[in-house]
Amino acid sequence: DDSIDTIPLAFLSTAFGDDDLPTVDFSNICSSSGGSNDCSDMATDIKACQAKGKTITLSIGGATSSVILSGDSQGKTFADTIWNSFLGGSSDTRPFGDAILDGVDLDLESGDGAGYAAFVTQLRTHTDSADKTYYVTGAPQCPYPDAYIGEVLSSVGFDAVYVQFYNNPSCGLTAASTSGWNFATWDKWAKSSPNPDVKVYIGAPASSSAAGSGYVDADTLAQIAQENRDKYSSFGGVMLWDVSEAYSQF
Repeated sequence: DDSIDTIPLAFLSTAFGDDDLPTVDFSNICSSSGGSNDCSDMATDIKACQAKGKTITLSIGGATSSVILSGDSQGKTFADTIWNSFLGGSSDTRPFGDAILDGVDLDLESGDGAGYAAFVTQLRTHTDSADKTYYVTGAPQCPYPDAYIGEVLSSVGFDAVYVQFYNNPSCGLTAASTSGWNFATWDKWAKSSPNPDVKVYIGAPASSSAAGSGYVDADTLAQIAQENRDKYSSFGGVMLWDVSEAYSQF
């Protein structure tokens, strides 16, 4: 599907589980924890998608996650673990075997973001010297600044943010024709952020059951996307939560 460029795998749900290793939960596809991490059955599909030019990243967090860090030291340790377990490093416990993901997405929905600026900075020490491109993205809620990741977004550079314009009626997609719609605020943030080339995506529910509120139909979403693409240079595209909900519409 040429309309899909990036697939964040959701979620890494616990930062330090059994044996101080992450826990992942990809719903009915694979879930594992600690030393039993084994989602190697997904490796073939990951590599096949990458061969078609898709960017496959690991989304950290989610609504029911336990990824709160104690501070910078733990953030650096977590970054090293992510590098070695999912990206270009090496470890005895690699959930996807020899498949190498293309980066991480931070979907923090609890805590205050402590340790995550250090996490991103430490992760960049690995990725900046690598022989392939890695991406760091975030998924803040549309109210600005985001309560959980706002300080992180203002402290370190991100390549893209997938702003969740749903579950927030005041600034979400259902307010797109009102003064509450705040893509302009995110565009202004982007231009003054640590990476002024960061792209801002419209995060949207893929179906009426994918979120508590904020769903608009495909034609309306396309119109909103077109209007904002024409108006804001930071516009990057549209993110849908999630693929299972999107395909249920067909």
